[in-house]
Amino acid sequence: MNRYLYVFLFSFIITACSTSHAATKPLLQHGISYSNQSDIVNNIHLYFVSEKLDGMRGYWDGKNLYSRQGNKINAPTWFTMHWPNTPLDGELWIERNSFQRLMSCIKSANNSNCWQTIRFYLFDMPLHQGNFEQRITAMELAIKQSPSPYLALIKQYKVNNIQALESRLTQITKQGGEGLMLHKSTAFYKIGRNNDLVKLKTHQDDEAIVLAHNVGKGKYHNKLGSLLVKNNQGVIFKIGSGFTDDERNNPPKIGSTITYRYNGKTDAGIPRFARYWRIRSND
Repeated sequence: MNRYLYVFLFSFIITACSTSHAATKPLLQHGISYSNQSDIVNNIHLYFVSEKLDGMRGYWDGKNLYSRQGNKINAPTWFTMHWPNTPLDGELWIERNSFQRLMSCIKSANNSNCWQTIRFYLFDMPLHQGNFEQRITAMELAIKQSPSPYLALIKQYKVNNIQALESRLTQITKQGGEGLMLHKSTAFYKIGRNNDLVKLKTHQDDEAIVLAHNVGKGKYHNKLGSLLVKNNQGVIFKIGSGFTDDERNNPPKIGSTITYRYNGKTDAGIPRFARYWRIRSND
């Protein structure tokens, strides 16, 4: 299909979805996990690198802000004032290790003091017809033309080799960051997952349903000791680390979905060193 015809059809579809009052998922691009792909190793100079923000994905349709699930985010009117009338893809973020505080803010549009700490970090323009390098220029112009202090552009840069990339990942992780995103400079915006947008993290993560609470011993007497969970692959196992004292006193409810981190799996498919991360957001 002619690329310009594709963009036109994409624009028509995504606009129709945005004007619907139903919770319709925006047609967004998603990355794949890094696995030492030779294309990246041999062509690292073609990729822009940015920090993977641990925030909430947002889609601005030119009038309203939506979550990746298509739920309208009730941001204060002043927060999105003077934003461009073109669709934007980005992340609502406060700072590292502040996900729960961010979600509390988002649930309350009337909490002005809290919303003033949030920024919408722009990382793409879904309907722009250029490649990613051209879209960076367009995003820079959009930010420059917008007087809003709540709209920002996530820093995009390049590294010279894989060693420099791994060094940057180590640095970000030690500082509390989640990881890195690699975006091929010549790539056009594509709906769904594709090899031109890659996630690079030092750990893996997945989701699981809480089946039961196991009471702790010793210093965790009468508190949560571990969770019995079942992940998306149907594997049942325990998670006993990663909880704060408050979370041990008020554990995730049975039946709720949590996100956990791990490092590889055993031969039986059980996640190694699984530790609790957070309750999954429905948005």
